[in-house]
Amino acid sequence: MTVFGELLAPKYLVWLIQGFGVTVVLAALASLAATALGFVLCLGRLARSRWLAWPVAGYLSLFRNTPLLIQLFFWYFGSTALMSEGLLEWLNTPHQLDMVVFGIKWPPFEYLAGFVGLTLYTSAFIAEEFRAGVGGVPAGQVTAAAALGMTRYQIWRHIVMPQAIRIAMPPLLGQYMNTLKNSSLTMAIGLAELSYASRQVETETFKTFQAFGIATLLYIGSIVLIETTGQWLQHRRKLIGAPL
Repeated sequence: MTVFGELLAPKYLVWLIQGFGVTVVLAALASLAATALGFVLCLGRLARSRWLAWPVAGYLSLFRNTPLLIQLFFWYFGSTALMSEGLLEWLNTPHQLDMVVFGIKWPPFEYLAGFVGLTLYTSAFIAEEFRAGVGGVPAGQVTAAAALGMTRYQIWRHIVMPQAIRIAMPPLLGQYMNTLKNSSLTMAIGLAELSYASRQVETETFKTFQAFGIATLLYIGSIVLIETTGQWLQHRRKLIGAPL
C-alpha cells in the first residue's frame, strides 16, 4: 500500500475507492433485482399458456442477443425521449429521503439508467439459468410426488425448487460475477464507477499502470470473494445435507 501511496496521491486513491463503492453497490442491487425478476421470467417461460410463455421468450431473446452497451445507451439517451419534461426534470433534481438516523439521496439519472440496464440484461440470463435448473430435476420425482397427492405448489416448493436452485447455483454465481464486470460499461453513460474513476485518474496523472492496476486488483478481489463465498455455501450445504 505504501508503494501505491507513493505512485498515486491520496486524493486519487480516494477517487478509486469511491468509484469501487459505486461499482459494488450497483452490482449488488442489480444482481438482487435481476434474480427476483429472473425467477418470475422463468415461471412465465415454463407456463402452460402460450400467451404468457411466448412474450417471455421474446423478452429473453431480445435482451440476451442485444449488446449491453446498446441497451445502456437506450435507457440513458433513448428513454428520455419517451418521458415528459416534468418527469425528466424530477428525475434529474436532487432529492433526499430523511430517515431517523440518516438520509437517503436520490441517485443521479445515469445511476438509474445503469441499474435498469444491468437488471433487465442480467435477468434474461438468470431466467435461463433457473429454467435449466428446473429442467435438471428428474421428471420421475415430480410424477411420484403427484401420485402421493401433493399439490402443484407443494411439488414446486418441496421437490422442484430446492433441487433447481442447487443445480443453478454455480451458473448464478457466474452471472453475479458478470454483473460486477459488466457494470464497468456504465462509464459510457457517465456513471462514476471504478472504471470511470480509473480513467479520470489516468487522465489527470498520466499514470496508466498505477490507476488501472489498482482497479484491476479491486475487480479481481471482488470476483474472488464472490467465488469463494459460493464455494463455501455449496460446501456447507453438502455438509448439512439441506438445500439453500
